[in-house]
Amino acid sequence: MRTIVAKTLSLILLFSLILGTSSLLSSCHGTSALSAFDVPEEFDTSRNYEITFWAKNDTNVTQTRVYSKAVEDFQKLYPNIHVNLRFYTDYNKIYNDVITNIATQTTPNICITYPDHIATYMTGDNVVVPLDSLLKDKNYGLGGSKVLFDSPKYSELVPQFLEECRIGNEHYAIPFMRSTEACYVNKDFVEKLGYTLPEILTWDFIWEVSEAATKKNDDGTYVINGQKTMIPFIYKSSDNMMIHYLFQKEAGYSTPSGEIQIFNDDTRAFLEEIAIHAKSGAFSTFKISSYPANFLNAGQCIFAIDSTAGSTWMGTDAPNIDISKDKLVKFNTVVCPVPQVDPEHPKMISQGPSICLFNKEDKGEVLASWLFASYLLSNDVQIAYSETEGYVPVTTKAQNDEAYQAYLNDRTSNDALHYSVKLDACQLLISHVSDTFVTPVFNGSTSLRNAAGELIENVTKSTRRKKVTDDAYYEKLYKDTESLYRLDQIDKQTTGNIKDLGKMPKTAVILLISLAVSWLLIGAYVVYSRFLKKKA
Repeated sequence: MRTIVAKTLSLILLFSLILGTSSLLSSCHGTSALSAFDVPEEFDTSRNYEITFWAKNDTNVTQTRVYSKAVEDFQKLYPNIHVNLRFYTDYNKIYNDVITNIATQTTPNICITYPDHIATYMTGDNVVVPLDSLLKDKNYGLGGSKVLFDSPKYSELVPQFLEECRIGNEHYAIPFMRSTEACYVNKDFVEKLGYTLPEILTWDFIWEVSEAATKKNDDGTYVINGQKTMIPFIYKSSDNMMIHYLFQKEAGYSTPSGEIQIFNDDTRAFLEEIAIHAKSGAFSTFKISSYPANFLNAGQCIFAIDSTAGSTWMGTDAPNIDISKDKLVKFNTVVCPVPQVDPEHPKMISQGPSICLFNKEDKGEVLASWLFASYLLSNDVQIAYSETEGYVPVTTKAQNDEAYQAYLNDRTSNDALHYSVKLDACQLLISHVSDTFVTPVFNGSTSLRNAAGELIENVTKSTRRKKVTDDAYYEKLYKDTESLYRLDQIDKQTTGNIKDLGKMPKTAVILLISLAVSWLLIGAYVVYSRFLKKKA
């Protein structure tokens, strides 16, 4: 009898475990019990609020100080709002922790993030606060009459930067800082090879110069630098490389509704071009070879493409350098826009951290969170943070501020704050704001971005390993990439939803399964114990 009961309980336990785990896993991306957020008519200053802000910095002490000072100054204005500041060094860690905490409704109040990530957070009802009503609220919106600090007006947000925060018909984030990608060029090497550096680079120009730089001496060293190492062209972000080319070419990438268009003939042609130069050694990526800045500063690279936020690592006199001083090579560093298909009509990506708010039962708590988030757009914070790296303030109010303009034009100081390459990178984005673009954001756009980079990485690796890259190769590459990132499971509807969100963060999976197993085993033990007592 006990054997029968044990087997029955085992089956029940197994069935319950499957259902329970599935339920818990789906709860991470399912509905929420929270109601939609409505802006309160008044903010209750007699109540105390405690909010949590998850920020990101690259172990940059100056950035940490900017955040800490922002919290300190804000709390002087609003002593009833206490801000708990938590630092992360990686955006993906923030993303993983948010996904994990959605299931238990323990998300932070505010976090630094990217719109692609927010699209995944939004798979639960009312998890992320839509911001249009807050942005324009006459009392507590940008420039609102009841705000206690010098807030920028809605009209002073750079529209191109704000547009990136739109998902569907609503804004679910506000931009915090913006950057683009730049090509950091060793001008001396370009001229040594007999070329004149144009103001706007083209892909053809970079490929031609890079191939010229692969020539070697009889002893195996490269003619251009006399060293045994030379990778003329290195791209840090292979996904942005593909995205740039397709947008410049006006080829298919995706629609705002989530229709995947990347597997097309233009993509194939670009990959074939990359394969040629990967084979000759003229091209490589960060994932394959390491940081472009390290090769550039050692005289082992001519065209290093990275974010303008990474400008403090570029050039012989860069304040941040990862190689030993004896390996540094003196050269003139020029900051150019990324290579273009049509130099008369340049296109470059707009990117950078944004800020989103998470919904809570207490609407006053959400409003308190909004007040701090919007405070991060004030001139004091925007200017101070943008000076730490090659970021640009997201408001025209800050960009046109006399102090910021003086900072950009100060080429007399020779310190890290006024590093000339960093200032050139900032000026590059400001002068090309109208030429920037953003990729469509939908639930699955992160997977598509990863797939774009995977195509380049795969072709580059295959070519270096001397694999045959024929029609069959590309057909398989497209199919494998689509399957790997589950792009075939995105509904081509106006919402751009994914049928199955795919892999959850490992930490979230382990936590949820552990909870499910623990509770189900406890329940089974209680039921079995009661059964034995009744039998006795």
